[in-house]
Amino acid sequence: MAVYQIVEIGADILREKAKEVKEINPSITKLLDNMVDTMIAADGVGLAAPQIGVSKRVVVVKVGDVLLELVNPVILEKEGESVAEEGCLSVPNMTGDVVRAAKVHVQGLNREGKMVDIHADRLMARALQHEIDHLEGILFVDLAKKTYRK
Repeated sequence: MAVYQIVEIGADILREKAKEVKEINPSITKLLDNMVDTMIAADGVGLAAPQIGVSKRVVVVKVGDVLLELVNPVILEKEGESVAEEGCLSVPNMTGDVVRAAKVHVQGLNREGKMVDIHADRLMARALQHEIDHLEGILFVDLAKKTYRK
């Protein structure tokens, strides 16, 4: 597979709403494969397609042994509140304290085009919210209560 260069803050695509995927086809499954490879190579927890310059509503998240690949994901429910320090592959050398829901219910298509429901908490919930924000053109620095330079 391929490892893409990650687009950094300042690029227009990171501020645009990503386009909905109309059908899961070989180009989408290849995109998912390449996004996973790119995320792992960059030592990231998640990656959204706009972060590699592709305006599609596609995200990948890997927490521990659990890998999620979602097309057209939406957050259906949020519960509770949690504050934690976040970073982003598209915002190098910076982290920030971000308030997010403690638990989320997310729905999206998997690589086979099947609708999946994910109930997540802790880091997985945070990562899903962070990546889905990318699909709306939102970066963690927009939400951070305080930011830190590395």
